[in-house]
Amino acid sequence: MVSSLPHPTTAAGRDGLAALLARPGKAVVALDFDGTLAEIVPDPERARAHPGAVPALAALAPHVASVAVVTGRPAGVAVRYGGFAGVPGLEHLVVLGHYGAERWDAVTGTVRAAAPHPGVATVRAELPGFLDRIGAWPGTWIEEKGRALAVHTRRADDPEGAFEALKGPLGDLAAAHGLVLEPGRLVLELRPPGMDKGLALAAYLHETGAASVLYAGDDLGDIPAYTAVEKLRSEGLPGVLVCSAAESAAVPDLAERADLTVAGPAALVDFLAALARAIEEKAEEQSD
Repeated sequence: MVSSLPHPTTAAGRDGLAALLARPGKAVVALDFDGTLAEIVPDPERARAHPGAVPALAALAPHVASVAVVTGRPAGVAVRYGGFAGVPGLEHLVVLGHYGAERWDAVTGTVRAAAPHPGVATVRAELPGFLDRIGAWPGTWIEEKGRALAVHTRRADDPEGAFEALKGPLGDLAAAHGLVLEPGRLVLELRPPGMDKGLALAAYLHETGAASVLYAGDDLGDIPAYTAVEKLRSEGLPGVLVCSAAESAAVPDLAERADLTVAGPAALVDFLAALARAIEEKAEEQSD
């Protein structure tokens, strides 16, 4: 293992990384987008993948079974903001958008999607008036996500206070229309049930026949993916869980379960590049 490749702090993580390096062609590397490949920014429409992300992924992807971006964003948006289309080396990249409800395959350049949940359209129409009636407009704003809606409190005078005050009312609104409320970092997302990163990841790993998995995320929405990897590890499939966040900004529920923590997207990009080099070096050693 090259010295620049960070070592997981847990035995399960070390076993997972060793399995990935031993048989990279049977490994899936799965990554969240916002906060993992892209910095968190006040306006999500301005989020873009770290400049080093595409080169690092293009170096890594040819050595593994698949690279998958698993995100709550629409798949097409993640492709545009990531700059993933038409990149040599990323011909078999997959983007599982809207927590798996949409899928973009680089090999075809097309998006496949399930039918939308009717509750989203109803909430879309009601949400502005709802926020106005409960006096929640100052500093809050709605993000349109196609198959989901998100209310952000990052710009409020008291972001945490606004977040806590909105959880209950938005949870009731979501439930009234057959949706669920998913909290994140100063964002509350209303989306259909049965959509989460754990379900999307587990289904994709089964489809690919992966022999090991690495998953990296940064927020509460990544916990189902962590849970899926932990379940698969208990069944004999090695895996590595990476938390992308500076120690001071890490989501405790995620960081405590991670095998390895890196200091945000720039450090994650360095890790992916180091992983690609480690795989290449191991292949060279075996060929000598």
